[in-house]
Amino acid sequence: MKIQIGEIAADVVRKDIKNVHLSVHPPTGRVTISAPSRMSLNTIRVFAIAKIGWIRQQQKKLLSQERETPREYLNRESHYVWGERYLMKIIVDEGPPSVILVHRRMTFRARVDWDRKKKEEFIDGWYRSLIKAAAAPLIAKWERRMGVEVERFFVQRMKTKWGSCNAGARTIRLNTDLAKKPRECLEYIVVHELIHMLEPSHNARFIALMDEFMPNWQSRRQMLNRLPVRHESWMY
Repeated sequence: MKIQIGEIAADVVRKDIKNVHLSVHPPTGRVTISAPSRMSLNTIRVFAIAKIGWIRQQQKKLLSQERETPREYLNRESHYVWGERYLMKIIVDEGPPSVILVHRRMTFRARVDWDRKKKEEFIDGWYRSLIKAAAAPLIAKWERRMGVEVERFFVQRMKTKWGSCNAGARTIRLNTDLAKKPRECLEYIVVHELIHMLEPSHNARFIALMDEFMPNWQSRRQMLNRLPVRHESWMY
């Protein structure tokens, strides 16, 4: 369900909770409102109107975040890996494709017949492999600490969020673009999604659990939202 507050649209989800919770989500400032099941839509609207100044302030911060220019996969083009900036060096030949990082240089060996799309697909797959390798030990570490169990995790290019959790299926999904951010950001998202196995909503209990397991989570979230994100227009 959606409500309109001036120029701002908000997604409303009714849940078995006692209080209303309003969130403004990165990277584009999407607004969600979690409300008690029996609360009237008019009451929810009045609550949102009272928060309109805060919502606009948060959206302004998120929308001012730096965006990457579209990648062309050319020599001396900038690419980010684990929060560090690398200059790309392209080698085009018939050998096996690969990516090697040395001294802030990303050497990308591509096939002769590859166009920009093929190069992008390979680099995305390479980023995905980085996340898969880095996330597995993080998930194992936090499963033990939280007493939860992940059946499977997936890594994919996501346009709407950094991660997601299906508590019923015990699965989590991670955004490929997390490989461009510092490793602390990946760990923050892993913890965030695993906590959703204990608490599905972003309520006071969720915040308390984040504070308990990762006291510096807010600084990690700020780091994640401060660094450049993909150029494409996110709908989250």
